[in-house]
This record gives sequence, C-alpha cells and structure tokens, in this order.
Amino acid sequence: MSDTVKVLVVGLGNMGVSHASAYHRNPGFEIVGIMSRSIKSKTLPAELAAYPLYEDFDTALKDAKPDAVSINSWPNSHAEYALKAFEANCHVFMEKPIATTIEDAEAVVAAAKAKNRKLVLGYILRVHPSWMKFIEVGKTLGKPLVMRLNLNQQSSGSAWGWHKNLIDSLIPIVDCGVHYVDVMCQLTGAKPVRVHGIGAKLWADAAKQNYGHLHVTFDDGSVGWYEAGWGPMMSETAYFVKDVVGPKGAVSIVAGQTESAAKDAEEVSDSADIDRHTKTDAIKVHYAEVDADKNFSRPDELISMQDEPGHQELCDREQAFFLRAIREDLDLTDSMAAAVDSLRIVLAAEQSIKEGRVIELS
Repeated sequence: MSDTVKVLVVGLGNMGVSHASAYHRNPGFEIVGIMSRSIKSKTLPAELAAYPLYEDFDTALKDAKPDAVSINSWPNSHAEYALKAFEANCHVFMEKPIATTIEDAEAVVAAAKAKNRKLVLGYILRVHPSWMKFIEVGKTLGKPLVMRLNLNQQSSGSAWGWHKNLIDSLIPIVDCGVHYVDVMCQLTGAKPVRVHGIGAKLWADAAKQNYGHLHVTFDDGSVGWYEAGWGPMMSETAYFVKDVVGPKGAVSIVAGQTESAAKDAEEVSDSADIDRHTKTDAIKVHYAEVDADKNFSRPDELISMQDEPGHQELCDREQAFFLRAIREDLDLTDSMAAAVDSLRIVLAAEQSIKEGRVIELS
C-alpha cells in the first residue's frame, strides 16, 4: 500500500458527507469512490462531485479497489459492508453502532483480527477535548458514581425524515445510546451487570418506539441512566442533561453559562442541530467537602469550553486517527471491545423493554 490511503466512502447522510469532506481535505487519503444506494437523487457538495459515484457496494468495492472503506450507511447494513470490506483486505472506519446484533458485532471484530486490518468506530466523543475533560474530572469524584445523561431531539424539516428512517433500523436509545453508555463505561472502568429499559411509541409515522430510557448498574455500585427520544412531539425542556455525581462532588456539562453562550439561547435549544449534540459551552465542577460549620470549603468551578471543536473538526480528528491507526499499526483491541460492550448494554435495554424485565448481563 502506498503512503496515501485510497478510501471508498459509503453513505451520504450527515455523517457520511462530513467524513467524506475530511478525507477530501486530508492529504493522507485519496477518495477513490463514493457509494450510496440513492446517489443519483442526491445533490453532492461541490468538493465531492468529481469523484467516481456508485449505487452498488459490491461494484464499488471491486472497481474502486480501495485500501480502506468508510461505512456511514444505515445501521442495519454496517456488519454486511464491514465483513465484505475485510474480505477484500480493506481497513474499515465505521459509524456507530458496529452492528444491530451482538453476534454480528463479534463477527465484525473477529474478521478485523483475522485479516489484521484496522477497525475504527465513530465514537466522536472519544476525540472531543471537552468530553475527555468531563470524563477526566468524573473519575476524580470517588465511587460509586451516579451518571445522568440524555439527548432528546425534536424532529422537523430535514430531521423529520432522517429520524424516522433511523428508527426503522434502531430505536433511539440503541442508536445514540452507545455513545453515552461508552462514556459511563469509561467513567467507571467497571463491568455492567444489570440493565433495565422502558419505552413508548408516540410517533405514528415511525416504525418503532421513538422514546426510551435505560438504567444500568455496574459491579462497583455505580448506576447510570440514559434517555433518548426523537419526534415532532419531543420537548426541548431538559433535552440535554450530562451530569455525574460521586461522593466527592459532581461534574456537569452546561450550556448558556458564559456571556457569549447566553446570547445564543435560541441556537442552544435547537435539539436536532448535529453541532449541538457534542457542544458543551462549559463544564461545571462542584466540590462536596465542607468545613467545620458544614459550609462548602470550595466554590463551584466553571471551566469554559467556548473554543471547542465543531462537528466537522471532530470528524476531521476521527479520520486523522484512522490514518494514524493504519500507518502506525496501532493496537485497537480495547476500542473494538468497548464498541461491542456498549452495544451489548443498549441491546439489553431494548430486550428489557420487549420482555418487561430486568436483564442480567453475564
């Protein structure tokens, strides 16, 4: 393989276009094809319009002869495309989740190992400096931890269609939930042992439940919940909660705390804006220690994150890491296992909803 990695980009939704743009601007990559089953009906950004276009994955893989495949299609196609890419001796970048079943997820990881190819998952919060800081502070709060996370989104305009189509593959607490249970696993470093889920179908146009809530218990006593709902009926009150509490205090991602952010209140409330899904604005740290009079010994600390990267820059960082993983032969064993573990938790929550019982994890 030459120094330049030839990449086939699959999928042209929000994430696919962002990743394609990252490859286009990174001199370490050469886009050799863009594939989408409906590519003839799409309007491509000018920077991508000159690349070879395909509507069939097998044809694209055969004709483009890539070194790597970037899979950004609907979740129910992830495992199929990844297995074919590995069979063709390609490295794979894949948007989360790794698959829609644990069996398929484990098969994808096994194929990556068997072919000695790199598999990088699109866990965008892992390359986000603000979220890295949030987790770093959370790990100093003692044990057990109480973790409260959610991301609800109102569906209107273009978001109406892609939310509905995503629900055809996976319910919200599965599709988005893998990000946030991955954060829980990083915070605790513990083994998840028990999962409970609840859900409701509020959206007649959607194929599955569009609202869900999961609870997970870890073997160190830590507990966490995650909530996700999509649809035109969803409230934007408390739609973005990112909060961790431990014996020594708490850390929270907060919006509108800095002067400039307070002026952007309308933007902050746009729950379907993809840039808002990773936006922090500020991290608030609360210290629990008290003095002899039981007053707090230290004031709360507000860490400004106004200069944090936006969505496109985060995608650029993910692809820079993908390139580094290939060139430097990085060991990705732990990150692949984490992707399977986070999927295991959210699928257990979905099973819990269907069966009306708590799921014990082995």
